[in-house]
Amino acid sequence: MKKEKKALLKPMEELFSDFFPWLAGQYDKESGGFYYAESSKNVENYLPDIESTAQALNILERYQLIERMPIEMKQKVITFLQQKQNENTGYFLDDNPNMVNDEVMVARAIGYCSNRLMKFGKKPLYPLPKKDSSAPTYMESTETYKDWLSNIDLRNSWRGCDRLGVSAVYLAQLSDDTRQDYLNVALDFFKEIQDPKTGLWGEGSMYVRISGTFKLHTFYSKFNIPLPRREKIYESILACLKTETATDMCYIRNSVNLLDYLDLKMPKSDLFDVIKITTENMKKLKRLDGGFSREIENSPSAPNVAQVKQGDYYPDMPVAVHLSQGLYEGDMNASTQAVLIHMLCYRLANLEFDYRHPNFESFYSMIDSSWV
Repeated sequence: MKKEKKALLKPMEELFSDFFPWLAGQYDKESGGFYYAESSKNVENYLPDIESTAQALNILERYQLIERMPIEMKQKVITFLQQKQNENTGYFLDDNPNMVNDEVMVARAIGYCSNRLMKFGKKPLYPLPKKDSSAPTYMESTETYKDWLSNIDLRNSWRGCDRLGVSAVYLAQLSDDTRQDYLNVALDFFKEIQDPKTGLWGEGSMYVRISGTFKLHTFYSKFNIPLPRREKIYESILACLKTETATDMCYIRNSVNLLDYLDLKMPKSDLFDVIKITTENMKKLKRLDGGFSREIENSPSAPNVAQVKQGDYYPDMPVAVHLSQGLYEGDMNASTQAVLIHMLCYRLANLEFDYRHPNFESFYSMIDSSWV
């Protein structure tokens, strides 16, 4: 059975044959950060950004390469992350002035930077935002929090649930007793608006609703709480994989990630279907430069607004934060997801993630020949 599962995963692993030279090429030795895409380097003022750097580091961690990182590079990365923090507010921000107005990007950057610094044995230079300082006004009380939750527009489940889910960052900063009060408000609200037939949240296509459910699962997982109506969610994901077209790497990752979090026993036939369909979907997003692209037609230049597709509408969308020229190329957003999908498929198959690529040994020398 193990050999059969390994053979099933081989076509997926062939997609990573030329991946690591691409990844090494996105590192910027001067700043200590990683670029979003190859075309990011060719535009003035497009610099390595927080999210792409965090995603690249996640890739290195998942393949157990971060332990081999040269000390010089590690210090550069630490400095890159620490210097992104604003001394007055505690937020981590890129130079792009539009980022500060995207609540999802801002909240996510707190987690990206503080968690990675902690793993490196370091701390942020300044205190993080808290309820009594520069946290959002909706955190002033459980009443304002409930009002904020109930006013989030869920016509696009993916975007709406992303907004709901990132509030977990601020709940995590509260004392245990206070946090529980906020948690109770959130969990009661989420249960109330969940579709009992599908187990999904919000509106949109099946992949959009699954992606929204994935975004909301990040709230539950932050506090180690199982999702309600797990069996219904499982059935919805399997039906979607077999009937819908995945046009975004997020659709592929979100489905697999949710299946893993549901932690339900998966019949062999379902497992094989999931891995085969997932591999075929990933092939469509593999690019000649070695990376993976978020979307089929091209790599979105501003991933912060890529949840709402052309022809769809969501109110009060933030201004696009452009990270590249949006060419037909690999990007860090999709590539970190491809790696996570790879790892999660091992977990779904109940296999140890023992993947080793020939480029592992030489990865850091691809960045700097002196790092052997």
